[in-house]
Amino acid sequence: MPIYEYRCEACEHRFETLVRGAEAPACPTCGSQTLAREFSTFAVSTGGTSALRSAAPGPCGSCGDPRGPGSCSMN
Repeated sequence: MPIYEYRCEACEHRFETLVRGAEAPACPTCGSQTLAREFSTFAVSTGGTSALRSAAPGPCGSCGDPRGPGSCSMN
């Protein structure tokens, strides 16, 4: 049972839905069945650190500096 991404041609709402067999999906916002399938991508996990965790340091005390909050001099 694949999950597909759609754009409603009536209200432009973008959504994803689980499609079972020959079931025709409908827009959850307006109920229209005039939908365009969108190109969807999939995510792959490498088992490493999260991209969000390594992207930028958080507020003081959450960067993980072993010397404690305020030690990294980001302020």
